[in-house]
Amino acid sequence: MGDDFILLGKVTRAHGIRGEIKVYPYSDDPGNFRQYRVLYLAAGEDAPRRPFVNEQARIQGNQVLLRLEGCVSRNQAEELVGEQVWLRREDLPEPAEDEFYLHELEGKLVVTEEGDAVGEVTGIMATGAHDILVVRDGSREHLLPLVSEFLVRIEADRVVLNLPPGLLEING
Repeated sequence: MGDDFILLGKVTRAHGIRGEIKVYPYSDDPGNFRQYRVLYLAAGEDAPRRPFVNEQARIQGNQVLLRLEGCVSRNQAEELVGEQVWLRREDLPEPAEDEFYLHELEGKLVVTEEGDAVGEVTGIMATGAHDILVVRDGSREHLLPLVSEFLVRIEADRVVLNLPPGLLEING
């Protein structure tokens, strides 16, 4: 079930008396919530996901205020606090030519500019400063910063990185 959905954020609190909810977004651009027509809420990763029509999304600080169809009172909004907010992968807009979605990197082979295999992307960690590629090579795991200084290009089946000397040895 998780492969069909992207985790967008988490409901942090009710807002006002008309059923709005405040969501902490897991993306760099909370404005993206404005373009999502249907969102899915769930109590956890394996819990059933319930669809809600997104009637309005607006930014407040580093969070998003959502008005969802059918959620019209503060009491209803409070019942959603703590829920995860999901989007179907198929509902993601197409990225621009020079952009990509982080989840698209999972499963790709990571290689150096010289063509040496580093491992396979098994996950991505979001940190305050930048995203980290979790790359597994057999029994070893490397945590590699996904920064423009290291990223050479992304191809259909692999990610090409220019890593500083010694990074793999100290990080694996």
